[in-house]
Amino acid sequence: MNSLILVFIGLAMMAAGYLLYSKFLGKHIFKLSPNYTTPAHRQEDGVDFVPTNKYVLWGHHFTSVAGAAPIIGPAVAVIWGWVPAFLWVTIGTVFMAGMHDLGALWASQRHRGQSIGTLSGRYIGTRGRNLFLVVIFLLLLMVNAAFAVVISDLLVSTPTAVIPTWGAIVVAVLIGQAIYRFNWNLPLVSVVGVITLYGLMILGDRVPVVLPDTVLGIPANGVWIILLFIYAFIASLLPVWVLLQPRDYINGLQLFVGLGILYGSFLLTRPEVVAPTLRDNVPEGTPSIFPLLFVTIACGAISGFHGIVASGTSSKQIDKETDVRFVGYFGAVGEGLLALGTIVAVTSGFRTIADWENIYSEWNAGGVGAFVEGGGNLMNEGLGIPNSLSATILATMAVLFAATTMDSGVRLQRLVVQEIGEIIGLRLTTLIATIIAVGLSFGLTFSAGTDGSGGMTIWPLFGTTNQLMAGLSLSILVIILTYLRRPTWPVLIPLVFVTIMSLWAAVLQLGSLFAEGNWLLLVIDLIIVCAAIWVIIEATAAIRKARKSPQITWTDDDEDAPLPGEQTQETATAQSRTE
Repeated sequence: MNSLILVFIGLAMMAAGYLLYSKFLGKHIFKLSPNYTTPAHRQEDGVDFVPTNKYVLWGHHFTSVAGAAPIIGPAVAVIWGWVPAFLWVTIGTVFMAGMHDLGALWASQRHRGQSIGTLSGRYIGTRGRNLFLVVIFLLLLMVNAAFAVVISDLLVSTPTAVIPTWGAIVVAVLIGQAIYRFNWNLPLVSVVGVITLYGLMILGDRVPVVLPDTVLGIPANGVWIILLFIYAFIASLLPVWVLLQPRDYINGLQLFVGLGILYGSFLLTRPEVVAPTLRDNVPEGTPSIFPLLFVTIACGAISGFHGIVASGTSSKQIDKETDVRFVGYFGAVGEGLLALGTIVAVTSGFRTIADWENIYSEWNAGGVGAFVEGGGNLMNEGLGIPNSLSATILATMAVLFAATTMDSGVRLQRLVVQEIGEIIGLRLTTLIATIIAVGLSFGLTFSAGTDGSGGMTIWPLFGTTNQLMAGLSLSILVIILTYLRRPTWPVLIPLVFVTIMSLWAAVLQLGSLFAEGNWLLLVIDLIIVCAAIWVIIEATAAIRKARKSPQITWTDDDEDAPLPGEQTQETATAQSRTE
């Protein structure tokens, strides 16, 4: 089968999703209003709350949520054949991921930019909020620690990606100054920034940076991890417009150009898909496709991490409520395009089925390496780009996706630490909360040695935890829509499906961990599963309560619309002053 058929079907589905389905969601389900004053304006502080051009904010959201997961997940999942991965990515993006991101953004910016964890306290209850925060905290810990390891491994295996990876930080700072301090023309700044980044890739391809095997007794991987955490610590403390936002924006443009190059190679080479449609001779040890497919591919279909980003950083930067559709839904589409491109690269980037099976000879053998190799082969054949430069471009794409996610992840972990501190009666400063957030991730990463391999210790739990998080976030949306007496089926159907699949996978994982005697992961997984089930029970009760309660109505003047019998923070403050 020619891979162009997959490309055209996938692109058509995602385009229709954005042009038609997201418009339906925005108009009839979430009822986005151009007249609503967003938290970015009401609470503008120049640090976290900053009204932002929707194209710039889209770049932040897209690159923050994408990470390396939409490459790793699909590149592993095709071991079952290309059909299941293709269907889950396309259908999941259109009907689940886009709706999830759009809805989380909408709900948060309608509640003063509060996180999905805080919203759970309001709509589910205190117990639900506390358990929700446990899942969020562990999920962010996994992401921050594991992505540091992924990035460091790529910088060691592909030293040509070092210069463009670190050079992108300098470019981002300059772009932030150009846009916000000097008010330069955004399209011009964007073009110059993208050209500079690709110039850095060419330079990096010619001047690879290789660290010594050890520095003060620390392996090269460990040195890169230390530098990454130092950078993440500083980035978390800076105002979003200085580094985080412009870095994500220019990376988003660069990565979209990279996707254009990758898809252009598909068009010119028209490669045949060598991977089987459904593989009946999977390697020994490969788990069952049900339900593992739906947690192996998370980012690129639907991902709970998106809800944390949407409600943690993106919602605080929405300029107009109508921008939620572009930033949220189209941000998910961007990730879906990356996942689709990965599927094509790893199923048609090899000459024969024997070459493909040589890569997929065992479970978890695919991943970023298969993406770089397969995609590099196609770029070389179709566009004449040398294999070395192709590998540099694709490796840099993977690194920058992972790095921007880590940037946002550390900032979000800091916010969660502060929120947990408030619950137990501690008011933590931004600096202290950042030290705790970075310190925990750093400690986990080096818990198994100076090579940083400890960062992958709890990563096996990411897939199920991430998808459980998506289900929990969707439950909040169902409760809100029920109070508003709006249709809930676009949210309820994905909620039921994702929750069943993720709980099923988590229970199977408990059995595997018990059989392996991996008591650490067994205990952590058990905590996550119990917390998720408890929240689901509480959410179900909250939905029933919402159905019996009077309908609530949100207007464009509401900063934080109250539930029946509830006062907003602003109303309570005004009343106390009067008394």
